[in-house]
Amino acid sequence: MDRRGFLRSVALGAAAWPVAARRLAAAPSARRNVLLICVDDLRPELGCYGHPQVLSPHIDKLAARGLLFERAYVQQAVCAPSRAVLLTGTRPDTTRIYGLSTPVRKAMPKVLTLPQHFKDHGYTTVSLGKIYHHRSDDNALGWSVPEWHPEGPWVGRGYRSDAAIAAVKKNDATTRGRKGIGPATDDADVPDDGYRDGVIADKAIAELRRLKGKPFFMALGFMKPHLPFNSPKRYWDLYQRDAIALPSFRQPPKDAPALALTNWGEMRQYTDIPQSGKLTDAKTRQLIHGYRACVSYMDAQVGRVLGELERLGLADDTIVLLWGDHGWKLGEYGSWCKHTNMELDTRSPIICHVPGQKNAGAKSTALVETVDIYPSLCEAAGLPLPKHLEGTSFVPLLDAPDRPWKRAAFSQYPRGKIMGYTLRSGRWRYTEWIDRKTKKVTARELYDHGASPVARANLAAAPEHKATVAALSQMLADGWQKARPTK
Repeated sequence: MDRRGFLRSVALGAAAWPVAARRLAAAPSARRNVLLICVDDLRPELGCYGHPQVLSPHIDKLAARGLLFERAYVQQAVCAPSRAVLLTGTRPDTTRIYGLSTPVRKAMPKVLTLPQHFKDHGYTTVSLGKIYHHRSDDNALGWSVPEWHPEGPWVGRGYRSDAAIAAVKKNDATTRGRKGIGPATDDADVPDDGYRDGVIADKAIAELRRLKGKPFFMALGFMKPHLPFNSPKRYWDLYQRDAIALPSFRQPPKDAPALALTNWGEMRQYTDIPQSGKLTDAKTRQLIHGYRACVSYMDAQVGRVLGELERLGLADDTIVLLWGDHGWKLGEYGSWCKHTNMELDTRSPIICHVPGQKNAGAKSTALVETVDIYPSLCEAAGLPLPKHLEGTSFVPLLDAPDRPWKRAAFSQYPRGKIMGYTLRSGRWRYTEWIDRKTKKVTARELYDHGASPVARANLAAAPEHKATVAALSQMLADGWQKARPTK
């Protein structure tokens, strides 16, 4: 089957795949490879997403060759649950993973994971860097070789070279201060492999060379821009701190319930961050500067890996998908980090390139979700879709980015005995906080995001929005099953 015929069969949907899958099974060497790039804490603030103040030329180049999803949402805005959704193809209420303490295989020992499915169909599957939240979570079943992580000194929750550690200790006496976690930023003048993501990119390049000639599924996990904001100095030098604009709205939305936001404890663990209260303008700019420097550093590593894919002649046979595991707040609402149901936390980037796809460089406003990635990669590669999946393959959007699609994208976040269920539909984000025992709604939120991802007021109690609240409440009760696109 030639490439044009392959893509035509993609557009026909899942019903067309049995014959294609049998043909591919007969000739495993003809299968398309998969490079899945997972990025920690990456909000969709990149050049290709309309933010030229962030320098991300290599991800922008990937977007110019693929399809960029402008409205992609995670199912829970924190690492472990979000990655569990990606790798199992099921939602948090199925995985029962809502926090950082539960490995996937402990919660779902028999689930057919994404890498396991590819491995079972003849792929060599490798994991480099952070993919699962818990190390060795799927070594026995999912990976052809044990997952790989860089080793190195551990300072401030980030790998750094000896030179980087020396530079930090020389310039910041708080490194061994409160809680021993160190400052939230550093910018040592070291090569890219002075920090962890450079080492991960080195390993990915070596693995691509090793794997050439056999079908592979490579999951590549970069840490930056996750805290601490540490990257080589030259990436900091790309930005002028005085030119960084402060967030325009730095207070909680009017009438938002206390459950809506957090005290951003993740950020407050660092020695140069106060344990209570707001941050100064100078510290806010420093942190935004650090975040952007880390994005550019990570982007450079993506570029190195994709460049090697080209040099090895693998680009024409490799599906590339880049995904951020959730969004992040950078001072908006006077808040930081993730851990909420807010638009800024639940929205993340997804960019997908399938060799030979139509509409290269297009953008789609269709609602897509992290849970959709598993079936999408299967369909794009010609693998059958396991029956347990709870997402919808977005492969049809590659040929028709503007076609009608999902009515809503769903997310959730727990607050003790209360679970916040939220959806994005049209211009609205609607949330209900539900007591998990009594099933009673304890609070509601309605935000208008027609003009901005930052909403200034909770409109749920406004009389003029009563009908909107009722309609969205019913949609939330109906669940994701009734929000799926019609064929």
